[in-house]
Amino acid sequence: MPVNTRGAIMRSAPGKWEVTDLVVDDPQAGELQVKLAASGLCHSDDHIATGDMQVGKYPFLGGHEGAGVVTKVGPGVKDFEEGDHVVFSFLPGCGRCRYCANGQQYICDSGANLLIGSRWDDASSFRVTTSDGEDVGQMCGLGTFAEITTVDIRSTVKIDKSIPLDVACLVGCGVGTSWGTAVQAGEVRAGDTVIVMGVGGIGINAVQGAAHAGASHVIAVDPVPFKLEKARELGATETFASIEEAADFARSVTNGQGADKALVTVGVLKGEHIAQAFEAIGKGGRVVVTGLGDLTDVGIPINPSMLALFTKEIRGALFGDQNPSSDMQKMLRLYQEGNIKLDELITKRYKLDDINQGYEDLHEGKNIRGVIVYDS
Repeated sequence: MPVNTRGAIMRSAPGKWEVTDLVVDDPQAGELQVKLAASGLCHSDDHIATGDMQVGKYPFLGGHEGAGVVTKVGPGVKDFEEGDHVVFSFLPGCGRCRYCANGQQYICDSGANLLIGSRWDDASSFRVTTSDGEDVGQMCGLGTFAEITTVDIRSTVKIDKSIPLDVACLVGCGVGTSWGTAVQAGEVRAGDTVIVMGVGGIGINAVQGAAHAGASHVIAVDPVPFKLEKARELGATETFASIEEAADFARSVTNGQGADKALVTVGVLKGEHIAQAFEAIGKGGRVVVTGLGDLTDVGIPINPSMLALFTKEIRGALFGDQNPSSDMQKMLRLYQEGNIKLDELITKRYKLDDINQGYEDLHEGKNIRGVIVYDS
C-alpha cells in the first residue's frame, strides 16, 4: 500500500522549497522503498531552485544525496532486503549499456531522465504524488528531501551498517564528485601543483583528493575565509582569496610555468571561471570542470590557439569519472581507515522544515555541507 510522508518540493522556479504532505507508492519490480536517515544539501538542488537547471516535471521533489534503511523490496529484487543500509547514487548504473560496459557508469544511458524525475525506463511513470494525486518528479529519480522514497536499485548501493548514515550520504554526490575530479578525472600525481577553485561542499573534497594523491602544492581558492580555513584543515598547502593570487603563486613554484592541474569546483559556474583556470595552468596542464551554472550559458573566453601551442587541456567530469557502485564503497572504506575525512565536512544538521534556512546558510558561505537529519 502507498505510504504517507512529507517532503520538500519545488512548484516552479525560481522559488523556495515547500515542505508538504506526499504519498509514496510501493516499489515495483527492480525497486526499493527507503526510509531516509539523512540528506545532503547539495548546490545542485539549489540550481533547481534558482532556475539555472530546468526540470521536466513540476511539482519536483528535491534531494539526490541521501542514505537510509530499506523498508520494502519490490518483486524480483534479490540483492537487497528489508533492514539493509543504503546510499543513493544520483547517477544510475544499468551495467549493460555501452558506457557501463566500458567502465563509464557515470554516463550510463539510464540517466537520460535525471531532470524529469520519472522512472529510468519510462518518462511518464512516477512513484510520488501530492496528497491530491498530482504526480511529482523526483530529483535524479531519488527525491531525498523526503522522509520516505521509492527508488530504482540501479541508483542504490548497500553499505556496512556500522557506518553512520548521516556521514555515508555524503559519498552519494559531493565527496565522490570532487574526490574523483582530482584523483580520476584530474589524474593528480605525486609532486603536482594543483589549484582548486571553490572549496565549498564539492571543492573541499578535491582538496582532500589532491592531497591524498601526493600533490606537492594543493592551492585552495575561495573568497570566504571560513572555507579557506577548512581547506587548510583538510589538506590545502596554500590558500588564496582570488585565482589571480593562486596563479601567481603556482608560477612562483614552477619556474614560471603554472599549475599542472586546475580543478573548477565553483558553486555557480561561468565561462570566465574556466578561462581563469586555463590561464593558471602551464604547458601540458589540464583544467577539469565539475561546477555547474545556468545551463543556457554559452562560451569560454580563451585563446584557442593556446590549446595546441601549449598542449593544454579542458575537460568536464561527471561524478569525477567514478563508478558509483564500486567507488562509493571505496570512499567509505577510505573513511573507515582514516584516509578521507567525512565527519569534518558536516557544518550543521537541519530538520526538514528548516531546508530553506539551510540554503540561505549555503548562500552566505556558512556551510561546507549542511545535512538534513530525519527522525529515526
